Amino acid sequence: MIPILFQIGPIRVYSYGLMLGIAFLLGSAVLGRELKRRGFESAMASTITVLAVIFGIAGAKMLYLIEEWDAFLMNPAGMAFSAGGLTWYGGFLLALLVVSLYIRKKKAPFLKVWDCLGVALILAYGVGRIGCHLSGDGDYGSPTALSWGTIYAQGTAKPTIMLEDYFRREPLERQAWHYDSLRVIVAGKDKLGHYYTRFDEVTPLHPTPIYELLLGVAGYFLLLGIQRRKLPDGSLFMMYLMLASTFRFAIEFLRLNPRLAAGLTEAQLFSTGLFAIGFAGFIYLGQHSTARKAAGG
Repeated sequence: MIPILFQIGPIRVYSYGLMLGIAFLLGSAVLGRELKRRGFESAMASTITVLAVIFGIAGAKMLYLIEEWDAFLMNPAGMAFSAGGLTWYGGFLLALLVVSLYIRKKKAPFLKVWDCLGVALILAYGVGRIGCHLSGDGDYGSPTALSWGTIYAQGTAKPTIMLEDYFRREPLERQAWHYDSLRVIVAGKDKLGHYYTRFDEVTPLHPTPIYELLLGVAGYFLLLGIQRRKLPDGSLFMMYLMLASTFRFAIEFLRLNPRLAAGLTEAQLFSTGLFAIGFAGFIYLGQHSTARKAAGG
């Protein structure tokens, strides 16, 4: 893991922040291309990207603070201004709302611009996950014996701590990976000066951010292929909602997030709702388009 890519004097360049910036720039470039292809001003992409950055991060931080309300009350300044602690769907909802208000102000057709957004978002999200992988911020998954299992001992969130609840739910896995005996052995210090244990040092985990990168790239090319068909405006965005929610729902089975209801995590419950919206929207747009054609014919 490489939480800090390099340092110039007191200035540190963090891998998470850099990859987040690259993801937004890439998303802006794709959005600009898609807007231009549909006859809009490509300059809109820059404004939309700035709004997405500001309100996406603000929304993600706000929802995280609500989720961690007790900890926030104990240390409001530290929690509010920490580099980590972002809940992606909080950022997605607030950014989409603000961007939609901007689209309305520009008097541009919502559905056409949303289609452009869907293509850009699915790729940008996947690329942004590289930052989570490089920083080792806890978005990794459960232990695995697969050859590509990754050691996150140098990450900012140590597996010994992050897997504590997981092993409480999975006692057989706890025993199989020798969690109790290895967690008490201090193995060394990382580059930030934090101690890691023998368990951190030898336990390979599912690199779920890399899985999400691959799914994001696959989803991007899938949407590019689909958009060649003459679908009703807005259909591509609805397909983005279905794809993104399906990807996240599946990945959550490997992640360490706590189960809230029916054995599902908070992200899975949100993804279920998002998929339902996308599916219903796709059906509605298709039926509405068919009805319009029939009326016009």
